[in-house]
Amino acid sequence: MPLLMCPSQVCVTNKSGGRLYLQTRGSKFVKFQELKIQEHSDQVPVGNIPRSMTVYCRGETTRKAQPGDHVSITEDDFYDKLSSSIAPEIYGHADVKKALLLLLVGGVDKSPKGMKIRGNINICLMGDPGVAKSQLLSYIDRLAHRSQYTTGRGSSGVGLTASVTKDPVTSEMMLEGGALVLADQGVCCIDEFDKMMDSDRTAIHEVMEQQTISIAKAGIMTSLNARVSILAAANPAYGRYNPRKTIEQNIQLPAALLSRFDLLWLIQDKSDRDNDLRLAQHITYVHQHNVHPPLTFEPLDMKLMRRYIALCKSRNPTVPESLSDYITGAYVEMRKEARNSKDTTYTSARTLLAILRLATALARLRLADNVEREDVNEAMRLMEMSRDSLNTPQDGGITRSTNPTDQIYQIIREMVPADAGRGVRSVKLSDVTELCASKGFKPDRVMACIEEYEDLNVWQVNTARSRLTFI
Repeated sequence: MPLLMCPSQVCVTNKSGGRLYLQTRGSKFVKFQELKIQEHSDQVPVGNIPRSMTVYCRGETTRKAQPGDHVSITEDDFYDKLSSSIAPEIYGHADVKKALLLLLVGGVDKSPKGMKIRGNINICLMGDPGVAKSQLLSYIDRLAHRSQYTTGRGSSGVGLTASVTKDPVTSEMMLEGGALVLADQGVCCIDEFDKMMDSDRTAIHEVMEQQTISIAKAGIMTSLNARVSILAAANPAYGRYNPRKTIEQNIQLPAALLSRFDLLWLIQDKSDRDNDLRLAQHITYVHQHNVHPPLTFEPLDMKLMRRYIALCKSRNPTVPESLSDYITGAYVEMRKEARNSKDTTYTSARTLLAILRLATALARLRLADNVEREDVNEAMRLMEMSRDSLNTPQDGGITRSTNPTDQIYQIIREMVPADAGRGVRSVKLSDVTELCASKGFKPDRVMACIEEYEDLNVWQVNTARSRLTFI
């Protein structure tokens, strides 16, 4: 019920009893229903009175039940339902979908004394071909209230940030915003992130942390807002993730860029008969019926999800003082593990900020005003799951293969720069044997490796057996 008496300190002190009158035109009303539920008669022990309970329904949950209906009141697992409602046609990826849900909700921006700390969450999905990365990106592009979708090769640095053009009418110089500017306060989905030129990719560094784009072109010096969450999808360096190589060799993205992603998720296409069977049955069902297979619940409508996410964004939860020691202790432990283990994922202060962003996003999902310990635990669980996806269990973080043929192949591969043009992707065999000899490999072992990969059409050796050329 609305307040009837003024609760201000002045009225309480003076005991004036100032009366308040409700202004219906200036008020916002929410649907409300009170239910009384009672035990089934067949479940009540003999001689006992059936127990009853009062349930308060608000908003979308009202008018779902009528007198005489049989209902069961269960705990609201909306977190799992919302995440599972993201692209239900795509099989699996439960934790990835939860991370994408938090990206849509976002954390809370902070501005302590003019310094800006972003609340937007950035995620990079990396994985083998055919694991539905692009499908997830296109679904998020449709679901987000404001978004831009672009691909790595089809986007230049200017196309992402801003371009300076001449107005054909007034002949004055003017700025045209790129994808990141147009997606301000929304999501920018960048597919084929690994195919981008390094010079174009540097335009994203400032956006991912400072949330602005600084322009100094043709006499125009200004700063544009780009308060955007970046969702990138990339393939590993050699097309598929190679567990025999290190994370850096597989990803081949600079540490300055990787540390700006709150979550870096690796989705591997591992061969497993049971999982492959379920996936094939799921895909064939979707192909036959043009709808996802029956789930344990009805996926939420995209329009309803947009409304709920917009409601979540209106909340600004804070981290209570009681949780600060718990969060700092957890971060120090993560730094200690990263220092002592062979794990090469980068742990910095940005990791702590990422945990805080994910925790505040989870609190927003609950429409709460305070972050709780469960939110921090779930944020850290998602962080650990993303790290575990990078550290493949079959090699335990071993940097190199123990097979001599693979080691020789890696040495030859590293002799040719990754960005070399087609015309210079060749090396002298004399240089190869000399370098491999210095690493402790005998010439006959080197020649056996060269012949083996020549049969696989990885490279060709000329008739004089003096030069090796990559195909």
